Amino acid sequence: MQEALWIKLIGTVPAILWVAFASVVYFTLRGTIVQRLVPRVTAVRALGIEVEIAGELLAEAESRSSPSGENDGRPPPVRTSTRRAALGRLEHAADLLQGGRILWVDDHPQSVAPLAQLFRGAGMTVELTLSTDEAMPLLRSQPYDILISDIDRHGDSQAGIAMLRVLENDRVPVPVLIYTGNFVPERGVDRRIFAATTSAVELVHYVIDLMERARLTSL
Repeated sequence: MQEALWIKLIGTVPAILWVAFASVVYFTLRGTIVQRLVPRVTAVRALGIEVEIAGELLAEAESRSSPSGENDGRPPPVRTSTRRAALGRLEHAADLLQGGRILWVDDHPQSVAPLAQLFRGAGMTVELTLSTDEAMPLLRSQPYDILISDIDRHGDSQAGIAMLRVLENDRVPVPVLIYTGNFVPERGVDRRIFAATTSAVELVHYVIDLMERARLTSL
């Protein structure tokens, strides 16, 4: 009887050793695992209860055919697959977007609010200003990864372009994205502009492109 008990005890030794080994590995690597996974999961959830709210925000932004606030009631056609592709890229870029800083200049901030909320949910800081006069003190005093601007402000159809010249004169190297409802690609893009678009989906891609470039240059 005693011999049988000892045989059973000896038989359990390998299992106990495996459990002990797994425990040691887990507690040793737990910090690394948490550091790698938690920011990503947090960022994805912060996009709005998983990704559903992010999709709603992007759809709402796309439905506003004129980011400058002059909606003519005809939202640009956007395929569901195109929107999903942007959301998928946004999710996979969670680590890149975390901590990014955007300064947004638009005299109709309510029209860009869904996108601002979307980027904030992805872990970025988004500050909204109404004019070049409000934006420049901020740009001179602190770094931003991206400047997003409209073109027509307060009755001046070239306000956004004029701001580019101020950036050059003050030697502010921030990359510029133009998001406006009256952009005409055929007229060309100013040399100071990284990209210009009327599409919220395209803007999401451009923001990710710039953040990828910013992270690479900082290595």
